[in-house]
Amino acid sequence: MTSLIIYASQSGNTQTLAKAVYDSIEGEKEIYPIDQVPSHDLHYDLVAVGFWLQAGKPDPKTEAFLKECKMDTKVFFFATHGAAKGSDHAKAAMDYAISLLDRAEVVGTYSCQGEVNPKVLEKVKQKDTPPPWIDDAVYAVGHPDDADIAELKAVLKKAVQ
Repeated sequence: MTSLIIYASQSGNTQTLAKAVYDSIEGEKEIYPIDQVPSHDLHYDLVAVGFWLQAGKPDPKTEAFLKECKMDTKVFFFATHGAAKGSDHAKAAMDYAISLLDRAEVVGTYSCQGEVNPKVLEKVKQKDTPPPWIDDAVYAVGHPDDADIAELKAVLKKAVQ
C-alpha cells in the first residue's frame, strides 16, 4: 500500500496527529506539510489529510488544497480544534471537508481537541460575537494527549482494513 500523509498545523497539534498517522501506516509512505506537497494530482492507495479548524471549516490552506487537488483514492481525514470533541461545530467542519472532495472515497475521520494558543484565545474573546467553541477551549489544554493518539490509531486501523 502506498500512502501520503499531508497536514496543516498552526500550533503543532495537527502535526502531532500526522506523525502518529505516519507511524501507524504500513507500507510505502510519505509525509508533508500541506504547503510542501509536490503535486495536486495524487496517486496513492490512501491519502490522510490533517487540518485545524478556522471559522468552522478546515484551515484556509487545507480548504484551498482540497478544492484544487485531484484524488481518485481512499481518504482519511483528521483534525484538531478548540471545540468539544463530537460537537456540532467539529462535525460540521468535517462534513464540509468531505464535501470538498470530488471523486475520493472517505474511509474514515477523526478529530479531537487541540490546545489553543493563549494569544489566539485572547484575540477571539475580544470579538463582538465570540466563536461557538470558546467555552470549550479551556478543556483543550494538554491535547492532543496519549489517549487521543491511541484513539486516532484505532480509528485509522479500522478505516484502512
